[in-house]
Amino acid sequence: MYIYFLYDFIEFFAKLAYRVMLISKDSHAMLMILLALQERAPINFKLIAMNLDQKQPGFPADILPAYFKKLGIDYRIVEADTYSIVKEKIPEGKTTCSLCSRLRRGVIYTTAKKLGANKIALGHHRDDIVETLFLNLFFGAKMKAMPPKLATNDKRNVVIRPLAYCSEKDIASYARQMDFPIIPCDLCGSQENLQRQKVKDMLQNWEREQPGRINNIFRAITNVEPSHLADTQLYDFKNLSQARAEDEDPLFGDISNENNALNLALATENKIEFIRSR
Repeated sequence: MYIYFLYDFIEFFAKLAYRVMLISKDSHAMLMILLALQERAPINFKLIAMNLDQKQPGFPADILPAYFKKLGIDYRIVEADTYSIVKEKIPEGKTTCSLCSRLRRGVIYTTAKKLGANKIALGHHRDDIVETLFLNLFFGAKMKAMPPKLATNDKRNVVIRPLAYCSEKDIASYARQMDFPIIPCDLCGSQENLQRQKVKDMLQNWEREQPGRINNIFRAITNVEPSHLADTQLYDFKNLSQARAEDEDPLFGDISNENNALNLALATENKIEFIRSR
């Protein structure tokens, strides 16, 4: 039996297929983490590295097979001409990421089924998740990001993101030290003024102004209070049947643990007055 142990989620996962998409620093870093876990985890699991050759012009098809062989790992090079489909369907100057992503996802899920894998590990990190949150806020009017763990629609696979709690800065530093063979994407990487890049720049500006802000935004995703939002599907605002004492803000801002900071002193027909406690 092949088992994969993912330390961030403290769970046991069955036979795993691993995706190396766009051959980015994130994918390489995740591969190293999974290989390290494969050696140290108190259980056995099978790891399959997958790269999707999208038939982009000039793609160096020999680099990754040689790299995977050097590491001594099982791998699959999957060929699918999604490049020509995207170029044909998306007008010049329009963003290709949405269609490209859907096509890749279909190939990945189908490949996982073919391999008999029921876990697909993706290399999205903390910053990717925060950027996705803002993209959905700005352009989809939806409070939605990317979870560390998600079942596919057909329930045949579970998508996991082992780097979900890792910052891009730390991953980039690690990638530079490891000197990974990075291969850029000629579709998304060549587009100017991508909305995701604009959101990334916005977040980086915030981070420079106030270090730690990106991490606080990510922590907020894990600490949601439905009673203080406005989604009637998550919270019964009509009947308040889910109301709890902790949903209400503390009286007088909880300034004093022993006595109220303010006391009601006067209440007449036209005036109400509070005074400070002594």
